[in-house]
Amino acid sequence: MIAADPERNLVFVPTSSPSPDYYGGERVGDNLFANSLVALRASTGERVWHFQTIHHDLWDYDIAAPPILFDVHRNGRTIAAVGVSPKSGNFFILDRETGKPIFGVEERAVPKSDVPGEVSSPTQPFPIAPTGLAPQKFAGAWGPDEASRKWCQEEIGKLRSEGVFTPPSLRGSLLIPGNIGGMAWGGAAYDPQNHLLIIPTNNLAAEVRLIARADFDRERREAGRTLNGDWEFARQQGTPYGMARRLLRSPGGAPCTAPPWGVLNGVDADTGAVKWTVPAGQFPKLGDAPAAPPSFGGIALGGPIVTAGGLIFMAGSLDAAIRAYDVSTGKELWKADLPTSARSTPMTFRGPNGRQYVMISAGGHGIPGGPPLGDYVIAFALPR
Repeated sequence: MIAADPERNLVFVPTSSPSPDYYGGERVGDNLFANSLVALRASTGERVWHFQTIHHDLWDYDIAAPPILFDVHRNGRTIAAVGVSPKSGNFFILDRETGKPIFGVEERAVPKSDVPGEVSSPTQPFPIAPTGLAPQKFAGAWGPDEASRKWCQEEIGKLRSEGVFTPPSLRGSLLIPGNIGGMAWGGAAYDPQNHLLIIPTNNLAAEVRLIARADFDRERREAGRTLNGDWEFARQQGTPYGMARRLLRSPGGAPCTAPPWGVLNGVDADTGAVKWTVPAGQFPKLGDAPAAPPSFGGIALGGPIVTAGGLIFMAGSLDAAIRAYDVSTGKELWKADLPTSARSTPMTFRGPNGRQYVMISAGGHGIPGGPPLGDYVIAFALPR
């Protein structure tokens, strides 16, 4: 989704990762303009500037979230800014007119690929502020019981695991964040009264494995025979390797990463400092796995909105609910049930009767054992 600044005659276009996602031997180099925010002159389409958030992406860390426009107040100046985040969990704050990072960016060394034919980028950009809003290093196996923890520990022990930007490998690599992010599709919100960015992030690791072309069909058949539906396979046509990936969860369905699995972050737009972080959403009962406690949070696939009354409204989690939070603290103030889960961002408006309404589309997530698919638009009215 693009964002527009009519006053400056600019549109801001986020771009996806290059194809195929997990092997780049056929696309050597940084793959310029992929994983980038590109500013175009609205009246002509001319490129004004670009900023690449990931070099030579090997992790499906595309910019899935729309960019957000806001002001940064710094050293007595008001700077028109744009914020953008790939799924890596980094959030970049850029000058809207020039594309230059307002709080600085460092190119840091990252792990090197050991896959024949792959030439990974030796460095990746990291913002000085805000620092990574989602965990970027695995802190140890988690599980609700000893059997789950043991399974996670054994599975992780097989994988290459060197933190964010660990390249995909033939033995298998642990990616944190996983391919849903970090920051997912819903995007962020901005509260101009408090100069606060509201940014949801997820904390689920994934594992990805490259498979030699000659072995791909056999391995996919074997995965089907074991009835392991977690794995997703892709041929990555035109390259020497196919791919298999899955979110890292124990057989009971619980993530191998420690909770909270989804949070809301309140970030000071003028400094990049994180003011508060709270669990958001909830993992419902999925198949045989029981519902998780609210303090564990849940992944968010929809974004927040902020109202002038100091409230954040957000749904988007796997449980069938919409919530309101206090913008100054992140404290949950209200929760309402929905007929199924929402994979969308709320909207608000004032009706002809003067009352304010909050609306959300709820269609479910299509996850086996979770809330059903549906086709609902739900409206809530604020008190008179």
